[in-house]
Amino acid sequence: MKQIFAFGGACLRRTDTAVSALVAQLQGFRRAESGSMTIMAVALSLLMMIFGGIGIDMMYAELQRTKIQNTLDRAVLAAADLDNELDAQGVVEDYMSKMSLADALVSVNVDEGLNYRTVTADGYRTMPSNFMQLIGIENMQAGGHSQAMERINKVEVSMVLDISGSMDDGDKMAELQTAASDFVDTLLDDGSEDLVSISLVPYSEHVNAGPEILSYLNVNYMHDDSYCLEMPNSAFNSAALDLSLTYDQMQHFQWNYSGSNSLTDTVCPRYAYEQIRPWSQDAGALKTQISQLQPRAGTSIFMGMKWASALLDPSTRPIASGMIADGTVDAVFEGRPVAYSDTDVLKTIVLMTDGQHDRSFRIQNWAYNDENEVEHWSQYNLWHYLNYYVNSWNRSSFYYQKYDAATGDTLLSSVCTAAKRQGILIWSIGFEVSDHGANVMESCASSPAHFFRVEGVEISEAFSTIAQTLNQLRLTQ
Repeated sequence: MKQIFAFGGACLRRTDTAVSALVAQLQGFRRAESGSMTIMAVALSLLMMIFGGIGIDMMYAELQRTKIQNTLDRAVLAAADLDNELDAQGVVEDYMSKMSLADALVSVNVDEGLNYRTVTADGYRTMPSNFMQLIGIENMQAGGHSQAMERINKVEVSMVLDISGSMDDGDKMAELQTAASDFVDTLLDDGSEDLVSISLVPYSEHVNAGPEILSYLNVNYMHDDSYCLEMPNSAFNSAALDLSLTYDQMQHFQWNYSGSNSLTDTVCPRYAYEQIRPWSQDAGALKTQISQLQPRAGTSIFMGMKWASALLDPSTRPIASGMIADGTVDAVFEGRPVAYSDTDVLKTIVLMTDGQHDRSFRIQNWAYNDENEVEHWSQYNLWHYLNYYVNSWNRSSFYYQKYDAATGDTLLSSVCTAAKRQGILIWSIGFEVSDHGANVMESCASSPAHFFRVEGVEISEAFSTIAQTLNQLRLTQ
């Protein structure tokens, strides 16, 4: 019995020892810290992998969005181009297809009119996510929106050309005619139909407005040999032409110190090709008239500038409407000159001279106040008659000086200021001018950058630069 008991006690003692050892080991494991960082590192690694995957998904989505947006931008710009004769929607679809984005094109809207085209396009693509599914996001979207508009602004131009006697020097007139004709061709290109009107204003010592324009004004007519108006100095303080005034018709006579009895150089230009051609888009007619211009008489830049501004001012709209009704102005220009507040229309003057102001004379009223006297002076050069038929002591009583150079400069400055005040863009060209003439013309321009002082064939470069700049100004995208 003792042996068995002894054996059983040994077994119990061994069992207690094993349990104690296991408990001690477990307690030691509980207190151990050497394995805790491994668990944290594993957890952080998993999180970093998830966020890295999210970044990859987002980067891919951004690449797709950029691709869609850039393609839409290029597509609508090409489709909105007014020179593009293809279907605008088809152009956008073609761009998207070539970039493998046909499925991403959602909509294309085209709005167009005579002088504009607006193209709007939207794109959208859904892509399955790879890593973001781990946080419950199955798909990602990338989209774009783009709009482009090309508009050709309407343009009203007054082109003021000096045809005074000094233009007879060398090849001046031929060079002007080439430059002005090229200017007309550039502005009146195929894309400008019914949008650009040019008023041609030739001037020398005066401006022949023509019988059509005068027929819409209150005029004290004295003859039908030429059609110039005398304007009060106050008229040059405004760009407008006061249709309520009654204007005196300019006397028809020639002032020529040489004594020649030729009547081709009358103070008021007398020939049809020297008359104003208002609000025209007939390039052929404009260029034909320019090619006929001949140097003559003196220089009154201020008079040319006055008519140039008046033909851009809404005050002359009744004249334009009347001439449209008469068939002498294209009906598409009804409503011109438009209001200055119309931002769709660019108003600009190109003023050219080769000289500077000089004196201008008139016959005294007592010698020009009945039909016989008017007829008499239409047949005689004033100085020719005075030298041959009037005593020297009495000659000065027949005439008076209406303008001198200083007055001309002042009146030009006034009307230039008035035009600029209304927002009219003024370009000026001094063609082989003196320093004084250059200063006067630069002062008239909208800024020094709008003034060109040129020699010889450089006049073509000046007109070309102005024409190209005007085309850029009227074409906005």
